[in-house]
Amino acid sequence: MTDRTTYVAFAGMRRRGWSDAMVRDLLGTPDVQGRDPRRWSLAPVRLYLLARVETVERTPEFTEAAAHCRTRAAASGVHAERRRAAVLAAIRAEPIEVPLLPRPELERRAVRHRHLLGARSPGRRREDAPPETAAPGPVPPPSGALVRWQVSYLRHALSRYEALLDGLYGETGRGEAERVLRRRLYEAIAAAYPPLARECRRRIEVER
Repeated sequence: MTDRTTYVAFAGMRRRGWSDAMVRDLLGTPDVQGRDPRRWSLAPVRLYLLARVETVERTPEFTEAAAHCRTRAAASGVHAERRRAAVLAAIRAEPIEVPLLPRPELERRAVRHRHLLGARSPGRRREDAPPETAAPGPVPPPSGALVRWQVSYLRHALSRYEALLDGLYGETGRGEAERVLRRRLYEAIAAAYPPLARECRRRIEVER
């Protein structure tokens, strides 16, 4: 026989197969509620008598509500999968238009973009930052750093394509779509600027 003083927390109700709506409609007000002074969270503590929970779980109303909940979850999963497939298809079909700039202009914009990023994070050590020097005037970055800066700038210039990910939620589906999109963007940059192709391939491998 169930101990009449045993309670189930709200999280435990979900693990037992209860949805939020089922708890509200079938159980109503929690048997114990308030704020746990031992926790920093302001979320209220909601406890339900296990005996009452088990009694409701044996009713036809619970069985019907649980079946309805499973049906809705399955339908939601189908919709999410269709949305994921549609987004992936759009990402693969979308033409990627990379801005074509003369080399000096691209280098100038890349350096400016890098310096702006550094200014936004003054407490962080800037990657590939030029060494300190007493000589006046700017110090040109190493050639390898400049290549990385150019790819970073062009990737930023293509950030508008991230709107293709709108409507995708959930780690698995969105993560795959983000990887496909990044790969397409780097491949487009490499095609438009062959000297940057090696760095683009490196980023594809790192971000895979």
